[in-house]
Amino acid sequence: MLATFIGAMAAYALVRFTFRFRLLSALIFVVVAFGGFLLGRNVLGFGQGISLIYSFIAALALAVISSRFRLPGPELGNNDIVFWFVSQRMFPPIVAAFALYLMYTEVGKLGFKLVDSYIGLTFAYIAFSLPIVVWLMRDFFEALPIEVEEAAMVDNVPTWRIFFGIVLPMSKPGLIATFMITLAFVWNEFLFALFLTSSKWQTLPILVAGQNSQRGDEWWSISAAALVAIIPMMVMAGILSRLMRSGLLLGAIK
Repeated sequence: MLATFIGAMAAYALVRFTFRFRLLSALIFVVVAFGGFLLGRNVLGFGQGISLIYSFIAALALAVISSRFRLPGPELGNNDIVFWFVSQRMFPPIVAAFALYLMYTEVGKLGFKLVDSYIGLTFAYIAFSLPIVVWLMRDFFEALPIEVEEAAMVDNVPTWRIFFGIVLPMSKPGLIATFMITLAFVWNEFLFALFLTSSKWQTLPILVAGQNSQRGDEWWSISAAALVAIIPMMVMAGILSRLMRSGLLLGAIK
């Protein structure tokens, strides 16, 4: 649910506001982030976790400051940002899972446990779900009539009240559908849970795959666990199909 809400806010911002930034600012962020990390770890003698935090803060600050100047090179906008979000689902998930495990391990050395923890798995699934949420909710928000928001702006209604009081209630069907689709992705996700959990916070797919003993695979346990894992998704699929049918009928009546 948190991923759906964050993604909805990002999608609404990409629909109603115009963003412009230079490609050179993004390159500055990448160069400073990697260079600062290598400098802090290999030259200044910092740990990997400290070097990662310092380099990220410095790269973000320089990128924001540089974006305020007229830099050479192409200028990117809202469509480019949306494509960047969607492109995160194009590369193999094993790359992100392995990188997350290394980052969580280094952060754990600083005293913040993220491996085999609820918070760490939540962060991973939010990052995993954001691209699909932004992509879906952007289309829902584009379909909403902007005249309602403009009428609220004439009455000096704050932007945050317009979003929470007008936009979110109007986009409730889209939010529910996106939440169910995201839940299906997260519920069946295997790779991130395999890398980032070991015992306490293992998800159902990991538990189903781990039902074995000295005698081999415990098929009765696997069948029972698989049935428990399938039932919630069957209920969600039934609810989502009813919402889709009602939406189609409503559109036909209009």
